[in-house]
Amino acid sequence: MRHVLILSLLTALPAAAQNLPQGLESARFLPGWTDAEGRRVAALELVLEPGWKTYWRSPGDAGLAPVFDWKGSNIGKVDFHWPAPEVVISDGVRTLGYHDRLVLPFTVTPAKTDEPVGISANVAFGLCENICIPAELDLVATPAGPRPDPVIEKAIALAPRPGKDRPACEISEIEDGMTVTLSLPEPGAELAIEYATDPDIWVSAPELSKNGREVSADFVAPSGKPFPLDADAVVMTVLAEDGATEYRGCAAG
Repeated sequence: MRHVLILSLLTALPAAAQNLPQGLESARFLPGWTDAEGRRVAALELVLEPGWKTYWRSPGDAGLAPVFDWKGSNIGKVDFHWPAPEVVISDGVRTLGYHDRLVLPFTVTPAKTDEPVGISANVAFGLCENICIPAELDLVATPAGPRPDPVIEKAIALAPRPGKDRPACEISEIEDGMTVTLSLPEPGAELAIEYATDPDIWVSAPELSKNGREVSADFVAPSGKPFPLDADAVVMTVLAEDGATEYRGCAAG
């Protein structure tokens, strides 16, 4: 079942009154607050039905990452604070995402510092149980509150912490692109690998070495040929029990 459900959701209406797609119990923007620098801190909240999931910014072998088409007022730069995802294996396919509830915080830097930020957007994302459904929502946030929202603050705290050192890596050509082998700070860890500068570069699921101390992934461009891969753009997120760590860039040998 591959179709797009287009739903208009206003935060002024109760969630129960909305005609939501299967797998989704409610959806809204948490209005957040304005910080000391005049930036608007808010969040997307999706509450999922039992057994359903939605996806991280890099879904893995399948799935759809959330995409925002901003329609609000005075929106300049938008920075997301992604909570660390779960590894989900379904029918042998490895994906990265969230069960139950996703609170995805973001910070909006206003285009004009002397005017308030109004938040509305069309949000496209994926929902999946046994079938996967692409969905679209039109969401509008109420005005910012007078103080920080602890729900949003808690979600920000779940974002991966920055790694202190760049992992060593080896980069080589393959027939249809490039392959990168990275050293792991924690043997056998679950992880994700991304390419930060070009969303059109497909990155394969990470493959651990037999000793669990290295991981490799293929990077394939739309051209289907080797390309000048930038080691600074390789992002490795290690998912451990005590929290996630994000390593931006690797030290090519």
